[in-house]
Amino acid sequence: MKSTAEFADARRPYRQTARAAAAEANATRILAAFRERLERLWFDEIRLEDVAQDAGVTVQTVIRRFGGKDGLLDAVVDVIASEILAIRHTTPGDPRRAVRAVIEDYEVSGDLVMRVLAQEERYPALKRITAVGRREHRDWAAVAFAPWLDPLPAEPARRRLDALVVATDLYVWQLIRRDMGRPVEELQALMDRLVDAALSDQPHLNPDRP
Repeated sequence: MKSTAEFADARRPYRQTARAAAAEANATRILAAFRERLERLWFDEIRLEDVAQDAGVTVQTVIRRFGGKDGLLDAVVDVIASEILAIRHTTPGDPRRAVRAVIEDYEVSGDLVMRVLAQEERYPALKRITAVGRREHRDWAAVAFAPWLDPLPAEPARRRLDALVVATDLYVWQLIRRDMGRPVEELQALMDRLVDAALSDQPHLNPDRP
């Protein structure tokens, strides 16, 4: 028969596993609560007390795990970035699929990202995140449309990539879907035309333009 000490030692891994699982569950609820408020409030309106209450934990738990609002923001952005990478994953060389993927991303995260962009000049933490987002969108376009970029010399490739970044930009989604209220099928058709134009080798009407 095991002694009391031996029994306690045997139970310790289970207790540690249970505590770790509970801590992760708390973290998931905290991030969900913060993200929900970030989607509908300005950054300076979000209070840790409210996030903690929504998540069913104490403020001390939030601070201990994430350090504060900047830490929460970084963690939520990591979650969103993972979601975006999964949604946007496409095989290079399929423009139609690339456009569908970026629109699917915007339909999920576009409103939140637009709200963050509206505040980026006021909060350095948001400014850092939007800078990363712009860079990652450009990197995505460079991969998705690589067959039309890689054979070109550096400067023509840069100009074409600029056009592709614009053609698939979040602000196009905002203008068509939110400002104009058009259906997603119209946005798809428009982005397809913009991408086709960016990939076209047809010369400009004005031969003096680069």
